[in-house]
Amino acid sequence: MKHMLLRFSPGSLALLAVPCCLLFSSPSALAQNGTTRAAQARERTALAEQYANERLAVWQQRLELQDWNISLVVSHPSDLKPRTLGNIHWDAEKKTAVIRVLDPSDYKLPFDAILKDIEFTVVHELIHLELSPVLSPLQRNDANRREEEHAVNHMAEALLKLDRATHASRSAEAAPSASVPEQDR
Repeated sequence: MKHMLLRFSPGSLALLAVPCCLLFSSPSALAQNGTTRAAQARERTALAEQYANERLAVWQQRLELQDWNISLVVSHPSDLKPRTLGNIHWDAEKKTAVIRVLDPSDYKLPFDAILKDIEFTVVHELIHLELSPVLSPLQRNDANRREEEHAVNHMAEALLKLDRATHASRSAEAAPSASVPEQDR
């Protein structure tokens, strides 16, 4: 027998009211609500794809991979290996690659966190591409793949942490300083 445990936070009781309201809604209102959600999901996917492509261009330049033709595809879990959020496939001879990132509709996070995670996936996959000439001649097995993933995750985290700290520093410098009123003379 399976047991389901529910955890309530102070704001979660308000969420329980929504399904009750839906019980008393007309079928046309429910259909319209479903259409609105589908439209919102498509919009979020389009925004995430645009953001991911922008970040891909930035990181491709930073990692000096401009000689590669790299495309990005927003994908559902069925297009990815189990328990993964993205992947990359490349052809070293043609210098082409395709990065797949998880569709925002398949996340259970706030949208800003989804965008950060998608950027992490892009950087992560580009690091794999950067390391490919060194790692491809090696015999691959589950143990060294885990070690590679661990190392790539740490490199991606370090690069993104540095990038975000740099942006925060620039934002602080660009912010207008509070004006100090002149003293009465």
